[in-house]
This record gives sequence, structure tokens and C-alpha cells, in this order.
Amino acid sequence: MVDTNARESRRTVVRRRMIGLVGTGLLGTVAGYSGDGKASSGTSGAMDCSASDEYDIVVAQDGSGDYETVQAAIDAVPSDTSEETRVYIKEGRYKEKLELPADRTDVTFIGESVEKTVLTYDDHADKIGDDGEEIGTSGSSSFFVYGPDFTAKNITFENAAPDVAQAVAIRIKADRVAFENCRFLGNQDTLYNYGRRTRQYFEDCYIEGDVDFIFGRATVFFEDCEIRCKGEGFIAAPAQPEDVAHGFVFRDCDVVGDAPSESVYLGRPWEPYGQTVYIDCDLGDHIRPQGWEPWDEPEHGDKTKTAFFAEYDNSGPGYTPNQRADWSHQLSETEAEQYTIEAVLDGWDPQSRLEKR
Repeated sequence: MVDTNARESRRTVVRRRMIGLVGTGLLGTVAGYSGDGKASSGTSGAMDCSASDEYDIVVAQDGSGDYETVQAAIDAVPSDTSEETRVYIKEGRYKEKLELPADRTDVTFIGESVEKTVLTYDDHADKIGDDGEEIGTSGSSSFFVYGPDFTAKNITFENAAPDVAQAVAIRIKADRVAFENCRFLGNQDTLYNYGRRTRQYFEDCYIEGDVDFIFGRATVFFEDCEIRCKGEGFIAAPAQPEDVAHGFVFRDCDVVGDAPSESVYLGRPWEPYGQTVYIDCDLGDHIRPQGWEPWDEPEHGDKTKTAFFAEYDNSGPGYTPNQRADWSHQLSETEAEQYTIEAVLDGWDPQSRLEKR
């Protein structure tokens, strides 16, 4: 049930939209994101104050906003609306297990700074739930995203669990989800691009982990991102259905890390038809010369005959095309040109969406 305060806040959101810039005493205002520079552990993404931009809900732990928790702000978003709800989140470590329901559509989170606006929790797959069973990989997620057209800028999504089992920072089962200048922190299974036949976009983001830390069934485009390998393991574990045209595409990304030399695979197929492509990426020396691992599972047949793993014009010491697994592919220039954002994301234009925010 929705409590009285949440119901009243929904009225406030609607009222704000009606009055525009006239404002009430509760209206949160901050400036737009500067957008210059790649997100990394050293990028703040801070925002200046301005009266020109309007936010529907402000979250602040010190009580200076409309709510002190992020989930309270989500609960206050009007359901089944066609209008965007902009939520400004002030600096702080918000330790909450979050869920954006499917009927909360077109929600935008904008953090005060990417380093200091942190949404975090510390569940892991081996933790025992209220039913006496292990919560599993999916249950470990710090944030569950079900609402379509979700956008986030200048925010860190974290699973702070010890490195003992799978621990998901964010699990996305929604279409048309976009992130800019965000960080995703964890170890195994950090970023769960879960939803079948959903489209997701990451620009200027930082993603870290060790084993299968970018995984799932969605179609995802990563552009100008920093992918950091914290230890030996695997970067991508795609699991797209057979009839989906594209899987994970990394373009102009820096693949860096603290892992030992030649100890990390670019990816392995979680399910038989998984797809991953790296284009114009810089690969560190921690990438194994063979590049790809087949993840042999007899019950799934020979995945090397069904999965599609490919590269084009990468660089760096980890790019050894002549030593790659013989079942992987080196794309031609003509083939690589087909991997545009529009083609991969089936006509959805996330960049224009981000520019409006």
C-alpha cells in the first residue's frame, strides 16, 4: 500500500509540472551536466547550481530535499504516466535495496556527483533469505530496474558485498534504458543486462569486476566506457536468444585492469547464441591471446558453432588477432560499419534522449 506521505508527494510532482518555473518552496533546482570527460574512479561529474532546470523530486540524506531515501522517491513517482519524472539525488551513500517497478516509466535519476552519489547494498548469491534458501544471483541485486525508459547520469551503482559469490550491482529488465557518466562497482556479476529483447545503452561509464561482470540476455551498446578487470576471469557472458540480431557491442572502450598479464578473457557464451563484439577498443596486456573461452557445457551443445564473438580494429597489447580462438571472427571494415547505434538498438536513439537531460 502507498502511505499518505507518498500519495501526497505524487500530488506534488503533478503540481510542479503544472506550475512550471513558478515553483513552490519544495522545488529542487540544479544545473545540467557538463558532460566532458570519461567516467572513471577519478571523475567527479559534479553539477553547478542554477535556477534554470527543474527537478520533480529531490533526495537528500540531510533532510534538505523531499525525501531522505531513494526508494521513497521511486514510490512517489506517479504510475502509468507518459511524462518524465526527474529525480535529483544529492551526495551520499544510500544503502538501500532498490526496485523501480514496471509501472514507473520514464524516470530519470541525476546525481550530484558520480563519485559521491552512491546507491549501494551488500547482498550476495549465497546469502540466506527469509525463506531459508539462498537468494541466488538475481536476488543479490542492489537495484532492480523494471520500468522502461529509465535514464541515469552521474551516479554510482554498487554491490559492496565481500568477494565470496555472485553479487549484482544492478539488474535491468526494461527496454530503452540509458546511462551516462555512471559507475558500476562490484566483483563477480556486477552488471546484469537481464531482459530478453530489451535495449540498453552506456556512454562514458566505468564498469568493474572479475568473473562474468557484464552478463545477460539484453542487446547493449557500450560507448567510450572504461572496463576495468579487477582480477583474472571473464569480461562478458552474453546469453541472447537465437532470433536476436545483436548482443553486447563495445565501441571505443578502454579495457584496463589490475589483473595479471594474459589472465582475462574478453568473453564466453553463457547461453549458446550469445554475442559480443569489440570495435576500436584499447585492450590491456591482461587480455589472453586467445581472447575467448567456449564455456563447455555438454547439455548446450557445441557453443563455438552457435555463439558469435568478434573484433574489429582494436589496439593495445591485448589485441592479438592472429592468436584468437579459431571459432571467433575478425570483422571486415564493411561488416564493422554495420554496428551503428541505430542498427544495434533497432532504431532507438538513446543519445538524443541523453542530450535532453
